Amino acid sequence: MKTRNASEERELAVSQPVISFSNSMFYITLSILGASYVVLILAMLSADFAYMIRESSAEAAFNASESSTDLAEHRNPILKSLSDPKVQYSIWLSMTSCTFSALLSLLVAVPMGYLMSRYRFPGHGLVDAILDIPIVLPPLVVGLSLLILFQFPPFSFFAREVVYQIPAVIVAQFSVACAFSVRTMKSTFDHINPRCEQVAVSLGCSKAQAFSSVVLPEARRGILTAFTLAWARSLGEFGPLLIFAGATRMKTEVLSTTVFLEMNVGNLQGAVAVSLIMVFAAVVVLILTRVFGQSEL
Repeated sequence: MKTRNASEERELAVSQPVISFSNSMFYITLSILGASYVVLILAMLSADFAYMIRESSAEAAFNASESSTDLAEHRNPILKSLSDPKVQYSIWLSMTSCTFSALLSLLVAVPMGYLMSRYRFPGHGLVDAILDIPIVLPPLVVGLSLLILFQFPPFSFFAREVVYQIPAVIVAQFSVACAFSVRTMKSTFDHINPRCEQVAVSLGCSKAQAFSSVVLPEARRGILTAFTLAWARSLGEFGPLLIFAGATRMKTEVLSTTVFLEMNVGNLQGAVAVSLIMVFAAVVVLILTRVFGQSEL
């Protein structure tokens, strides 16, 4: 075994602090660059909360000076927004449509993700690229494309019942959210060892039996993640909804369009309050994903 001589030991002793300093600067630089985005996210959320606190305090002070008899809940912009029937309807439609679109996304994402992960067929690369189109397309273009699609058969036969109606909300959300679910499920199946599935087939199981009894239980965390991602993506969708479903009060209004409508009438306080409701819903979904995703289901 080769040993270092005295000269090499001295050079190594001199270079160690330099390498250590270089490594420290490397990690500090990475941390600063990465933390800048985290700080931006936290700053945006903090600004929303700070705005609501400031407006609530100002309104409370005004009511006190006017000797108002309003209850405390009427001074809180969030509670005031929650008591608005239009916002209550948008919350109900958002929760319902997001759940439906997430379930539909799973219905497509599980088989598509499995096929894309396990099999190589002619045109595999092309299909893989097509699945990414809703992710990279501008949201308004997705909505416009759906609107044009329903002018041609066979979709035109259902246009009256779909376009600018509640089903359009689900279709628009599904069109974008499903792409994220497919990507999640493909990655999930990529990380599942196919050997267990092959063993099940060799023991007499059909492909369907091996898939349902071996692969799906292994993919349960990925399925939960795909559902959550689709749900959260549907909640924040706006562009396709505006073009394909419209933003009609008490009809196709979801939380994202409520923010848009409140801004249009100059009600910034109401728009921020609804935004915070969406932030709360997103945080709850993320927490549930973390809790159930890290536990054995």
